[in-house]
Amino acid sequence: MVSAALAALAAAAAVLPSEHPTARLRHVLGGSSQTVGRRLPRPTPALWAVVAAAVVAGVVAGPGGALAGTVAGSTWLRRRSRRRADAAAAVAGLELAEALARICDELRAGAHPGAALAGIDADGAAARAALRPALGAAELGETVPTALARAAAPAGLAADVDRVTAAWTLSDRHGVPLATVLAAVAADLRWRVEFGNRVRAELAGPRATATVLTLLPLLGLAFGQLMGADPLGVLRDGLLGTLLLGCGTLLTAAGVAWSEHILRAAVPR
Repeated sequence: MVSAALAALAAAAAVLPSEHPTARLRHVLGGSSQTVGRRLPRPTPALWAVVAAAVVAGVVAGPGGALAGTVAGSTWLRRRSRRRADAAAAVAGLELAEALARICDELRAGAHPGAALAGIDADGAAARAALRPALGAAELGETVPTALARAAAPAGLAADVDRVTAAWTLSDRHGVPLATVLAAVAADLRWRVEFGNRVRAELAGPRATATVLTLLPLLGLAFGQLMGADPLGVLRDGLLGTLLLGCGTLLTAAGVAWSEHILRAAVPR
């Protein structure tokens, strides 16, 4: 139980929201005045799931099980976070594509680029955050590409904002119609998002197969326990069992990470 509790605490420390540990310590001790009024990050349900997995696995399989539960829970949490980030990036990409299409329509109607950018309040949140520096530059008479390159792009849109910057630079330097180059960027962005969504849907089968293969060792342990071979007893007792369980879990986590890398590489970015 002590080993399981320590592993759970280690898992909690590993997956807490990122903040410098010394700042958290000063907050707890009431040290610096800059930390007064801040709140410590609240544990999320995903964090509690990782801790619960470490505790349950530690009770079932001892110290090695606690380590296995921590690794498995952390792997699941990272995989879940990446999928959510991919989904959010797809939504943000479509918002930016729609905003660029609107700007192109206004430019073709004869509007000034600054006036076209002024309509970003009607666009999505991600598009507003990405194009707000361009609007500020247009209002102040600065160059839009410089403002876009200097500002930090929203999560998942850095490459797309770089394409917008390059297109705007091309228009400023060589006189290419701005609506033409921005329309090309918007069309490319929309195609990549839609194609990526189709690829993810088609990869649902291989992803499910990878998940089943990942869970097969658990099924083998269950069958072995039902047959009386007592594999849990072997993994629970002694240093050898702990090493076997820890190494097996790490190798499985590495396999999950590699399969996710292969599947993610198939989606255009």
